[in-house]
Amino acid sequence: MASPGFFRPSMLRQNFPGGAPTFTEKNISDLAGKVYLITGSNTGIGKELALILYSANATVYMACRTESKARSAMQDIKAAAPSSTGRLEFLALDLGDLRTVKPAAEEFLAGQDKLHVLFNNAGVMVPPEGQKTAQGYDLQLGTNCLGPFLLTHLLTPTLARTAKVEPAGTVRVVWVASMAAELYSVKDGVDMSNLAGKGYIREPGAMEKYGISKAGNYLHSVEYARRQKQDGIVSVAINPGNLDSELYRSVNDQSGFQRLGLQAFTKFMLHPVINGAYTELFAGLSDQVTLDQTGAWIGPWGRFFTIRKDISVAGKPKSEGGKGVAEKFWDWSMEQVQQYL
Repeated sequence: MASPGFFRPSMLRQNFPGGAPTFTEKNISDLAGKVYLITGSNTGIGKELALILYSANATVYMACRTESKARSAMQDIKAAAPSSTGRLEFLALDLGDLRTVKPAAEEFLAGQDKLHVLFNNAGVMVPPEGQKTAQGYDLQLGTNCLGPFLLTHLLTPTLARTAKVEPAGTVRVVWVASMAAELYSVKDGVDMSNLAGKGYIREPGAMEKYGISKAGNYLHSVEYARRQKQDGIVSVAINPGNLDSELYRSVNDQSGFQRLGLQAFTKFMLHPVINGAYTELFAGLSDQVTLDQTGAWIGPWGRFFTIRKDISVAGKPKSEGGKGVAEKFWDWSMEQVQQYL
């Protein structure tokens, strides 16, 4: 495992951000006519983000695994914003099953011809050891990387068309990563030599696998930024912050020192969930995020940071002095999802 680098200045500022969020619901105008898609929006920061956008009269597609939970969240959101003229729509999507992604995208496209921001928000963290996706991938690699990758690919033509008629830099894809990308991932974020078939050749530890999947989000973001900048689509990856969300629901399923460490972390270092939603909101709507910032790494609570150096270098193509890992991970991901396009 690469050195966590917890005491690197950038990491200290991300772990102890201080100050108030820089971009909140007070900073956004009427969003009537705008269309947003948020994965995993029935709970946590996704639900908070959906409320903010819906309250400003946006159309929000909530892409979730369980319809009953999504409908319940919709009722909560509507009750909290009774004067909204926006819309909430449910999309059935299980990022842990690639077969569900294209039908979800097709359902969205049947009702919309534009998409202003795709928030790749959903994810899993340190599930019980050995859990796999429906296609047999490590659950974190499949759910956190391959599912969002496929969804983004299928929605890219619509994003590109929207970017042609909207103000420059306002059509975006936000990839929700984590500080774990820097703390727990291997050298270069993802070790391509350790990926084969549907998983790892040498099985990493639970937190390391989570870190790899979150570094994968960053690598997908920067490669997407490189490929889609010409179409006017902004792509950014974010560390939403250390949040008291349901992402930590599997902490008690861990064993020994790992469980104790995670429990101590959740007790002393977590912030309100709404702060993470503000980080996403900044990435998705702030005018500080422009086409020139595509490929950026954004952290709490709406600030630009520099990711760990080896991951940054891995994200750049060899023609720009990088190692080309992002391009290789992109190509590997495309091979995995090809039959589900």
